[in-house]
Amino acid sequence: MKSREVYSELGRRERQLMEIVYRRGRATATEIQGELPDPPSYSAVRGMLRLLEDKGYLRHEQEGPRYVYFATANRNNVSKSAVRDLVRTFFDDSASSAVAAMIGQYEGQLSEAELDRLEQLIERARAAERKNTKGGRP
Repeated sequence: MKSREVYSELGRRERQLMEIVYRRGRATATEIQGELPDPPSYSAVRGMLRLLEDKGYLRHEQEGPRYVYFATANRNNVSKSAVRDLVRTFFDDSASSAVAAMIGQYEGQLSEAELDRLEQLIERARAAERKNTKGGRP
């Protein structure tokens, strides 16, 4: 797959298929169909899988009489692309608004370890910003 790995190019149903494949690691069309909400026909699932292969998101291997599908793109890269699209679409490209919404959604449910990790990430972002500012960037 090309380095851009743009998950946002996929339709809602294609994203659902990809999420199932990522979660399972490898999956057959029947397994994927079984996990889809309001599943389409088996033929429709196979058609969508074929399209995802054509787009470069999936590959398959034949195991006996069936095809087993797996993702070609690194899940972490696709995840980052999806988050960027989410922030751009729903939070006016504001990372702080997106993070505030996430923390608000899980308020009272975050463990001390999760809060510590968030604190470390914020401190690392501050350090990077100070470094960029000192380097002549506004």
